Parts: sequence; structure tokens; C-alpha cells
Amino acid sequence: MKRYLFVIILWMTVTGSQAEGTVIPQIQTMLAKPATLCGRFDQTKLLAGMKKPLLSNGRFCVVSGKGVVWRTLAPFPGVLRLTRDEIVNYSGDRVAMRLDAKQEPTVRIINSVLFSLLAGDFGQLDSLFSIDGSVTANSWHVALNAKQPGLAKAIGAISLDGGTYVQTIHMDEASGDHTTIVFSAIQTGDAALQPADAALF
Repeated sequence: MKRYLFVIILWMTVTGSQAEGTVIPQIQTMLAKPATLCGRFDQTKLLAGMKKPLLSNGRFCVVSGKGVVWRTLAPFPGVLRLTRDEIVNYSGDRVAMRLDAKQEPTVRIINSVLFSLLAGDFGQLDSLFSIDGSVTANSWHVALNAKQPGLAKAIGAISLDGGTYVQTIHMDEASGDHTTIVFSAIQTGDAALQPADAALF
């Protein structure tokens, strides 16, 4: 679940960062910022010491002002929902885990960062990461390195690539694990939100 939380947060990372330099403002002008954004994700995770990667895929939706749904379809179905007040992990129709922001400080931090990103307030991001990037005619690349040792140990180095939308997130963990997530089949607007996703909000 930790992996999904960071991916969800990073999905909107570069849409409004106030990092120093001119690259991030350039990326901001390239990125679309729809109120509702849904699509497919394909994740490849290579564990240190293993030759065969672990593959998973599913669907995600980001709805500004409401939250995020991260729905894994294979190899094992599951749903993660984040709103302003809680994080809920579903297994089928059953709630497998619920973290309330009023009771769990970590949830408050995660949701604070997430909704700051969705609102375009990225001051907190700059305090957590050093940001470096490059831009070509139709694409961009951003590298994030955690400033705090504890955060760096938890998530390692992260890079994002995209154009109009974030297309790929790559994470190199301090443990030696490597994760790549590719986003595709992007849809925007109210019609992108399936009834099952909308019901979770």
C-alpha cells in the first residue's frame, strides 16, 4: 500500500511545483490539469536478487477536491481510496483497512501533501524534495531526490516522464528494488469516471 500512496502523490507532483529554475514552469504549461483524470496503470517491480519482475495493472482516477481511487485488477484485485479525511483499502466489498486522519498523523501528512498538490500549493513538496528537470519540444523529465534521510530511505530516487500528462514514474529504492509504472489510456472529464469509481466518493 505504501508504494501506491507515493505513486498517487507523485502523479500530480510536477503540475505546479515552485522549484527554482525555469524548467518546472515550462512543464506546467505543457501539462493538462483536468478536474477529473482517469486511466490505466501497468506496474513492473523488480526485487533485489530476483530475475523475474512482479507485474500488476489496474485503473486509477484523480478527482480534484474529492480524492483518488487506485484500483488494482491483476494479479489480485483491490481498491485503495484516499479522501481528505481517510485512506481506505478494500478487498472486494470488504474494508480491509481504514486509516482516519483524525487518529493517524501519517494519514494527515499524506492527505495534506496530496490535496496541496491537487490545489496547486506545492510549497510542501519543495521542502521534501530537490527537483531537477529537462524539457524538449513535446516531452519532459523530472528527477526527485528526498532531502530527509528517512524519506530517502523509504522511497529512494524517483523520476517522472511525460508530455501533456505524466506517462511514467520510476523509483529506485534504497533496498535495491526498482519499480516502473506506466500510465496510459488517459481520459478526462466527468465521462471518464466509471460508476464504480464515482460510488467510492
